[in-house]
Amino acid sequence: MKKITISIVIIGVMIVGLFGYFNRSEENNHETNQLSHFTKNTKVYDVIYHESFTGFGNLIFPVDRTIDKNTTLDNIDDIYIWYNYINDDKTVEIVNYMKEQVDSGNKIFYPIYSEEEMDVDPEKRNTGIFFFRGNPGAKMAIVNAGGGFMYVGAMQDSFPHALELSKKGYNAFALIYRPDTAMQDLARAIAFIFEHAEELQVDTSHYSVWGGSAGGRMAAWIGNYGTESYGEKAYPRPATIVMQYTGLSEVTGDEPPTYSCVGTNDGIANYRIMEERTRRIKANGTDAEIEIFEGLPHGFGLGIGTNAEGWIDHAITFWENHM
Repeated sequence: MKKITISIVIIGVMIVGLFGYFNRSEENNHETNQLSHFTKNTKVYDVIYHESFTGFGNLIFPVDRTIDKNTTLDNIDDIYIWYNYINDDKTVEIVNYMKEQVDSGNKIFYPIYSEEEMDVDPEKRNTGIFFFRGNPGAKMAIVNAGGGFMYVGAMQDSFPHALELSKKGYNAFALIYRPDTAMQDLARAIAFIFEHAEELQVDTSHYSVWGGSAGGRMAAWIGNYGTESYGEKAYPRPATIVMQYTGLSEVTGDEPPTYSCVGTNDGIANYRIMEERTRRIKANGTDAEIEIFEGLPHGFGLGIGTNAEGWIDHAITFWENHM
């Protein structure tokens, strides 16, 4: 009788354990997510914790923003404050592109700091570059998202641009930076790419730096002051700067050729300030161009479905003219 009682207890413990296992598995299923394809109904957390993105999935979406665990890819607008016209189809295309690249054996994420540096300063683990491959040996661009130096809005402000550049055959890097040390992280990213150009199979000559909003300021500053002003040795400065909706007024005379675009209803970056800056750059003898889109607000990204759609092709042509 004693043996029967013990057996019943053991079986009971096993059953409870199994229920606990399945419950934990359901709660943490995002940690071992194996979705074969992302859709608009996919939860953001299922992207972040997908096995293809182990080690960097948390950097695909802003680490400095709180994301509800039930947020889906077609409902990310609340994450990206100050942005407009976030395109669900483009979001899904981007995350599926990333997964397909990884699953094909292509590395898409590179830390820009060494393991030792990240051990000393764990915040440096929240940095890196996402690589959108173009043709081997093609020229390269670095794209910086905005976010008011509060967060990095890459899904609207750099990933889409980098993907389109890669479709044109160019190699594009989308930088994930720390808002408090954005320029140091950008300088380090440039240093990393130059130092690993052969491994990455990129042509670093006549490269371009892009950015929207706060990212546009980063692009302008690196063009004006160089990597040597932000903790790295002096690397060649970009051949072209591409800026979106960035109300920067300063002109030093050291600006590279600069393409800009903005909307007339932008309450953050006044189009008149950008227009005047373009005029002053040109007055110094440097090529500069601006496109102003009637009625558009801040943060329109690629401008898909708006009167700005296609601006990126004009920006690429401007860059090509300065290669």
